[in-house]
Amino acid sequence: MIASLIRNALQQRLVVAVLAAVLLLFGVGAARKLSVDAFPDVTNVQVQIAAEATGRSPEEVERFITVPLEIAMTGLPGLTEMRSLNKPGLSLITLVFTDKTDVYFARQLVMERLVEVGSQMPAGVTPVLGPVSTGLGEVYQYTLDRPDDGKRELTERELSERRIVQDWVVRPLLRSIPGVAEINSQGGYEKQYQVLVSPDRLRHYQLTIQQVYQALARNNANSGGGILPHFAEQYLIRGVGLIRSLDDIGAIVLKEVGGTPVYIRDVAEIGIGSGVRAGALVKDGVTESVGGVVMMIRGGNAKEIVSRIKQRVAEINGKGMLPDGLRIVPYYDRSELVDAAIKTVVKVLFEGVAFVVAILVIFLGDVRSAMVVVATLVLTPLLTFM
Repeated sequence: MIASLIRNALQQRLVVAVLAAVLLLFGVGAARKLSVDAFPDVTNVQVQIAAEATGRSPEEVERFITVPLEIAMTGLPGLTEMRSLNKPGLSLITLVFTDKTDVYFARQLVMERLVEVGSQMPAGVTPVLGPVSTGLGEVYQYTLDRPDDGKRELTERELSERRIVQDWVVRPLLRSIPGVAEINSQGGYEKQYQVLVSPDRLRHYQLTIQQVYQALARNNANSGGGILPHFAEQYLIRGVGLIRSLDDIGAIVLKEVGGTPVYIRDVAEIGIGSGVRAGALVKDGVTESVGGVVMMIRGGNAKEIVSRIKQRVAEINGKGMLPDGLRIVPYYDRSELVDAAIKTVVKVLFEGVAFVVAILVIFLGDVRSAMVVVATLVLTPLLTFM
């Protein structure tokens, strides 16, 4: 059978050559669409659940949040492992599924269970799913800098302003890129409107922290009043009550004593501050900075996604879309590692072809036979890609 196949191939050289050319074209097309990365991602199929509960201890987080969630996730199809991590104010649950389970199907199953268990969660706690990414999904990291920054130390105000730009301008712009799963912000100070209540003043006016909290919530909302017909026109009636400034917070009434209102400013100091930080982004070991980490989707083409990110960053910097002359300056780019890995593979391939040709020419004394082997070495990997 093999002899007959070889005999027919030798007799139909043109057919074999055309078939090889067609397979070569399809192989090149498959290679161009192949997901390329510097190293394989062997992460198993995982779905993460995160629930934030500010102010609660790890014991309370485990008792009131983690345990009900774990009970609700028990028995999911394809679930092989479930582990949890409880931190102050944070519950993190990792669900591991079989390799043949589609990650999006697994996320759908988990989301259905989250809807069922939502009523058992403490007030203000809403479990959410983690991004569709893996531990190797960090493909691009950057900082927000100005051309005149140099190595000077940034002030707390500058760090706060740059964090606002990162969260409200840069993050939405980069997150819209196809293949990007999440943008994690780093560094700076998160801006907060803070009401620092005085216990002595609360005791003097016979108030509680809960009353202050409820007053803030009630007085920071708009309400609709329906429609008022007026001849051929209609007027939309609205009660505007959203807080716009620090003075609006201070003017909120807590209670009335003998016809005299007690305002929030009477019992608290109102100002702009920042949240408690758990870390910082240090640049060059000299000063702090603000930046972000771009996470790609699971199974994405790292080189292609990074290329889209770099095009978008060039557009943002070129058009001056960021305020105060800020620019996105990358300090880690996965494509550099991918290009180096591809360069190594190509170099080894050419070296291997050169050695094969040299050995065949030396021992067989026939260049034509060597070319046939070289064609096989090139065509076989392309067929593998298909």
